[in-house]
Amino acid sequence: MATSSFVSFPRLCSPKAKFKPMAALSKSSTTYELKKGQNRLYHKLPSGLKMEVIEQRKEKNEKRRSEKEKENPPLVFVHGSYHAAWCWAEHWLPFFSSSGFDSYAISLLAQGESDEPLGTVAGTLETHASDIANFIESNLSSSPPPVLIGHSFGGLIVQYYLANISNKQPLVTEATNAYPDISGAVLVCSVPPSGNSGLVLRYLFSKPVAAFKVTLSLAAKRFQTSIPLCRETFFSSAMDDHLVQRYQDLMKESSRMPLFDLKKLNASLPVPKPKEYSKKVMVLGAKDDFIVDDEGLKETGRFYDVEPVCVEGVAHDMMLDCSWEKGAEVLLYWLSKPTNLSA
Repeated sequence: MATSSFVSFPRLCSPKAKFKPMAALSKSSTTYELKKGQNRLYHKLPSGLKMEVIEQRKEKNEKRRSEKEKENPPLVFVHGSYHAAWCWAEHWLPFFSSSGFDSYAISLLAQGESDEPLGTVAGTLETHASDIANFIESNLSSSPPPVLIGHSFGGLIVQYYLANISNKQPLVTEATNAYPDISGAVLVCSVPPSGNSGLVLRYLFSKPVAAFKVTLSLAAKRFQTSIPLCRETFFSSAMDDHLVQRYQDLMKESSRMPLFDLKKLNASLPVPKPKEYSKKVMVLGAKDDFIVDDEGLKETGRFYDVEPVCVEGVAHDMMLDCSWEKGAEVLLYWLSKPTNLSA
């Protein structure tokens, strides 16, 4: 049985969908300002919708490799609810590109600068995973298979993607090809395979005050107007007000539609169990996570038969937290071991 461990590592240097006409789209009024070396792309999906991608290629000195040295796989980052590609671009894209990895952060449909489909929600596990598959197939086919990195509900999408590969058949009925191969997957503070219903029930019985705060913050979206509640939900208590305010403002603008219809999503869970699973999976959690508890982290570890790694001193948004480098360094250590990635 997998159990979470607290560790300290040394620092290492889709199917077609209807969509609204462009005149009807109401994209974010606050465009995230890119950092040096970053580019904003708009990947066109088979549906005609465009998906925002922020890319940051590995630095030039990292490209000067001997022919014998194995090329690092690209990294593809998938955000969760109320976030978009910017949440990875702030710290982790610069960190991993400077460490020798081409890095790509996707904004799922109706999030960030991506187009929005018709309807009341952005999509389903199937459609979001299919959009990611299309991006990989169209843009990364000449590279080593990428590593997929998903945060929160983005981690659940990555789990669905894994099931498509390992079961060797598409789970989306309209798809004609299996999803492109990947070298590995990292689930960061991920919603567990059974969804968030178990988390909610545990909080109701064991932490009723926390359950109320989570509901108030996320379901009622009070994190958008309360700095203290936003900090408690996503960040460490040490996070400065001005940073919480900055990220709060970006989160307000990030999601024009919910990622899922939660009722339909929960009815479709758990995600399919991999049959002949050969991809390497890292389950990465945060000790101070206010949303995904330790049992949720352990559930995900058991599902993939791996021991979760729980990073101390960071909260749910570990890629944005004031100690963001802690999680980045643990992930870099994992990526640096050849045995952790599929050939």
